Amino acid sequence: MRKTLLATAVSLAALSLAAAPALAQKTLRIAMTASDIPTTTGLPNNGFEGMRFLGYPVFEGLALWDLSSADKLAGLRPGLAESWEQDKADPKVWIFHLRQGVTFHDGTPFNADAVIWNLDRYFKSDSPQFEPPAAGITRARAPLTDSYRKIDDHTVAITTKRPASYFPYMVVYILFTSPASFEAGGKDWAKVALLPPAGTGPFKITKVVPRQSVELAKNDDYWDKAGMAHVDKVVLLPMPESNTRMAALRSGQVDWIEVPPPDGIPSLKQAGFKITTGSYPHVWPWFFNMGAKNSPVADVRVRQALNYCIDRDGIVSLLAGTAEPSVGWLKPSDPNFGNPVNHYKLDPAKGKALLAEAGYTAAKPLSFKAMISPSGSGQMLPMPMNEFIQQSLKENCNVDVSYDVVEWNTLLTAGRFAPDNPGLNGASALNISSPSSDVAVMARYFSSANFAPNGFNFEQWKDDAFDAALAKLEAATDPAEIQAATRTAHERLVDNPPWLYIVHDLNPRAMSPKITNFVSPQSWFVDLARVGM
Repeated sequence: MRKTLLATAVSLAALSLAAAPALAQKTLRIAMTASDIPTTTGLPNNGFEGMRFLGYPVFEGLALWDLSSADKLAGLRPGLAESWEQDKADPKVWIFHLRQGVTFHDGTPFNADAVIWNLDRYFKSDSPQFEPPAAGITRARAPLTDSYRKIDDHTVAITTKRPASYFPYMVVYILFTSPASFEAGGKDWAKVALLPPAGTGPFKITKVVPRQSVELAKNDDYWDKAGMAHVDKVVLLPMPESNTRMAALRSGQVDWIEVPPPDGIPSLKQAGFKITTGSYPHVWPWFFNMGAKNSPVADVRVRQALNYCIDRDGIVSLLAGTAEPSVGWLKPSDPNFGNPVNHYKLDPAKGKALLAEAGYTAAKPLSFKAMISPSGSGQMLPMPMNEFIQQSLKENCNVDVSYDVVEWNTLLTAGRFAPDNPGLNGASALNISSPSSDVAVMARYFSSANFAPNGFNFEQWKDDAFDAALAKLEAATDPAEIQAATRTAHERLVDNPPWLYIVHDLNPRAMSPKITNFVSPQSWFVDLARVGM
């Protein structure tokens, strides 16, 4: 609680500093849900909210998300690579043809040498530029990366551990920083963060005030002239408490807030503020710690039971309709959802029967601990939501859950721990929101090849039918075959659930009426360059 209050006080202090310059130029001020500014060295922490605001607007990848439409799931478009293809002689090798004429914000060239330098930063532990925090995140997001080499100044090859048709959906998370920034910071990433460092994106970092704010300025030399920023400046402010964000918007101290409090949305609409919502690939679950010694959730019947014991409709009401029930990793409307045996809904009788089969009765109730956070990227309103779940599990199925409340980045780090790591404090579940955007994410989170701490399969969940379906779609090129295998894989995620599926949120934001051209894409990310004022 003291950390949250301190972060809020710091944010409000920073607002007074940010308000005056907004009058002189087109300055967009955004209140994030983060309790601290994401790291600024080129691969931000704070989950995908960090990527949303201090990733893609400043630092780019070989592939980029196409965030131009709200009508379809965001796909990929060429970024710092103009094109790419699998090597016909060896499908594990991907050839990337780099965009020529691109420079970093510091004026140095983007080329194959810069690509290899950054890949060494993430994947070569003994390189001078190795950055452990960024490497941990990148390796987990692109776990199939095996080796890489320069072919010529404008071409690089990346080899994967096995053939994977979806590898470009992992490449999109590998961002590039100017090697000259590292030199200018004395080869010390902590100093590089305050320089600030140089990327290639439509915005460049101009000022970093630790724990207070980050300022971005329009990059007038951006390589994509059609993608030039429409505002002169962006100020990013960490503000983890939802009512504080709403008060800042109402008072005119910020122009845009992430996740307004649901009970405040009607009054914000009445006051003329824009409320945007939209379907996007996101799920708010609990990750089950199945691999821990004597884990109560190791039994599939327990995991299925818990999915029958929660009132999802009640949580949607709590959130004033800004979410929808989740009964799988994908939404039931998704063509890849499949036809699983289990159709989760509130069914206490079925939940209790499954728990009884697993040995948990009224005389011996199920009891465990979950690790949660008070705020964070994609977390919506985690405290009241988790309190509701705690009550729901108790009332419906006599399940006792206690909470270990930690800061968001601490929770994210815990998701990369081995099952019995002391840092988990005995937790049998972690409440971490997740993207569900593509098969590459499915593989990262659920393939048995990606057990934590080497990947995102925190649960150490292994399902032979899932792995077989994943192998089939990795090698496939026929879209129909890929879809059939994806459906089979998802059916296993429902019937042998590694997660407690709770809700998919609808990405609510509140904005000043002076903001124009905002597109709410079906993605975790947004194109800040499109936004006008």
